[in-house]
Amino acid sequence: MTSEKIQFNRPHMTGKELYYIAEAKFGNMLAGDGPFTKRCHQWLENTSGCNKALLTHSCTAALEMAALLLDIQPGDEIIMPSYTFVSTANAFVLRGGVPVFVDIREDTLNLDERLIEAAITPRTRAIVPVHYAGVACEMDSILAIAQRHDLHVVEDAAQGIMASYKGRPLGSLGSLGALSFHETKNVISGEGGALLVNDPALVRRAEIIREKGTDRSSFFRGEVDKYTWQEVGSSFLPGELIAAFLWAQLEEATGITEQRLACWQHYHDALAPLEQKGLLRRPIIPADCTHNAHMYYVLLDSQIDRQAVLNALKSAGIHSVFHYVPLHSSPAGKRYGRVHGSMAVTDQQSERLIRLPLWVGLTPEQQDRVIAVLVAAIG
Repeated sequence: MTSEKIQFNRPHMTGKELYYIAEAKFGNMLAGDGPFTKRCHQWLENTSGCNKALLTHSCTAALEMAALLLDIQPGDEIIMPSYTFVSTANAFVLRGGVPVFVDIREDTLNLDERLIEAAITPRTRAIVPVHYAGVACEMDSILAIAQRHDLHVVEDAAQGIMASYKGRPLGSLGSLGALSFHETKNVISGEGGALLVNDPALVRRAEIIREKGTDRSSFFRGEVDKYTWQEVGSSFLPGELIAAFLWAQLEEATGITEQRLACWQHYHDALAPLEQKGLLRRPIIPADCTHNAHMYYVLLDSQIDRQAVLNALKSAGIHSVFHYVPLHSSPAGKRYGRVHGSMAVTDQQSERLIRLPLWVGLTPEQQDRVIAVLVAAIG
């Protein structure tokens, strides 16, 4: 067997990134909100149907903007899953908010919509569904709960670009949506993100908060004769070189997604026999969801030693990983958040999950090698 190492992730470049970066440089526009930023904004608005798209320097920044936009105050509660990246909680904790961790669904590993309503208290301000692996949460139920209780929904769609729920792009269903363009995502700019503002009442404040609390955007549109400090804000926008890189990716987003889906399907078909034997469980995609092949994971049978499987893959030169340590069991999660109800599904699934290599350019032969080592390790 070949000794070639198979990386877990390899950032994909379309071939136009450096050309566009040079174009931005020679156009003498390196600060944010230049021509490439405007192209990215237009693409995101056209693709998602949001009222306003705003590039940010990270998805973390987009979530922090969301917390500012919702005017989160100390003691306000935000319902979210524990099985997510730390930024989902950090953005609200920075404003004094209290993450309320609710268990996830066994099938999609998304926030269990059936448990949300019981977790709502008079202090609840928002629900933050996380679309794990680019597979949508049950948004109709979540939005209905939010409407009944006058709550905002902030979609953490970090993994969700080019994925949809009932035909609607992820990030476009709640009041606000946050996207990531980190190098581990499908469409990348190294670091980077975007805030999708779906509630028209939040658009102007979003622009102000993103521009250090000033009405600078209104000034450049000629709506005010000079820009001034209006409210609290920070510098959330990326530089134009990042936007130039991102534009090269957005132009090819459909092709990138198609290639990832083909890779995902190869794993899915090949691993069906192991699922039939009860050795693992493959991802489940509900009928209402169109996913984007952000990742391919398997859930090992609880009797299988996950670390032994990861070690076998590593010994064969294959970089495979587990995913999140649940936030409710982390030191900061215990300090800043609280748990509502049992977290049994979160605990169980997080301890069984393995993510397999998946990136544009990963060949079927490389995938077959990953599969062969996995089969040998657990079969």
